[in-house]
Amino acid sequence: MKLQAIADQLSCQLAGDGSIDIHRIAGLEEAGPGDLTFLSNPKYQSRLRSTGASAIIISNTAPPLEIATLRTADPYLTFARAIDLFYAAPAPEPGIHPSAVVGKNVRFGINPRIGPFCFVDEGVELGDNATLYSHVSVYRGVRIGRDFVAHSHVSVREYSQIGDRVKLQNGVVIGADGFGFAKLNDGSYQKITQSGRVILEDDVEVQANATIDRAAIGETRIRRGAKIDNLVQVGHGSLVGENSLLCAQVGLAGSTKIGKNVILTGQVGVAGHCVVGDNVIATAQSGIPSDVEAGMTVSGYPAIDNKRWLKCSVIFDKLPEINRSIKQLQQKLDTLIAKRSTD
Repeated sequence: MKLQAIADQLSCQLAGDGSIDIHRIAGLEEAGPGDLTFLSNPKYQSRLRSTGASAIIISNTAPPLEIATLRTADPYLTFARAIDLFYAAPAPEPGIHPSAVVGKNVRFGINPRIGPFCFVDEGVELGDNATLYSHVSVYRGVRIGRDFVAHSHVSVREYSQIGDRVKLQNGVVIGADGFGFAKLNDGSYQKITQSGRVILEDDVEVQANATIDRAAIGETRIRRGAKIDNLVQVGHGSLVGENSLLCAQVGLAGSTKIGKNVILTGQVGVAGHCVVGDNVIATAQSGIPSDVEAGMTVSGYPAIDNKRWLKCSVIFDKLPEINRSIKQLQQKLDTLIAKRSTD
């Protein structure tokens, strides 16, 4: 693809030779002739001197460069869109594969792509352009909107509701039973039937091997635009707000309420029935045992204000020295007291 055509499609300002042929998108260090690279973080500016790329996506405010440039207000977002010009994921052939099993009263929209060994149970509704890769199971009564994509080994349990443009990566389980058991007098447990449902609103993406559980009653809801990373557990009856990010191995206990534009980074855990306000950021491995006010950045366990946690971390590292100093002071004080008592 000519660089000029790329600039036009990405609405970038081109500086340099627009007739250059671009064959792929590559990182700064591995890029070579015919590659388009990008720079979004100024701290990697020095790597521009050694890149072999033919052209680069860069900020409008960056200084002039020797190689051709595509200038934009947001280089990282433009880079993300540029990838789509060169890569299209393979999809099942149009239609329903002969090995797929489809139940009664299933309603397909236009242009379904149902791959090998899929199972679509009775009463399911699939919107236009639904794509199910091999070995996807959709249980009875599920309703799914337009442009749905489910990769291999996804399971969508009974009566779940899924909006438009939702993507489920490999191994996702939507609507499995929540962890509900009542203890009996003899110490054993009675299972609590999980009769609720899971609702995923529009533009949600759930990545590999994440699970979103149904509740005993009511619903578990993931609101519009939320993104859920690999190996995340969303407990029964939880709510995840609009455009929130749950990064790898985050765990939400039952009935957790997460606000909008929240970022829970890797391995954050939230206790049950907690409310995390809008725009909260929790740094990696934080443990949240109680409500968090909107707009806070929290760290540690129990999670506290990030700046306070950083100060505490510095002190924690020095505790052995502080302990020795206290012991030395105590010894001096004891010696002084003993001396005065004999005077």
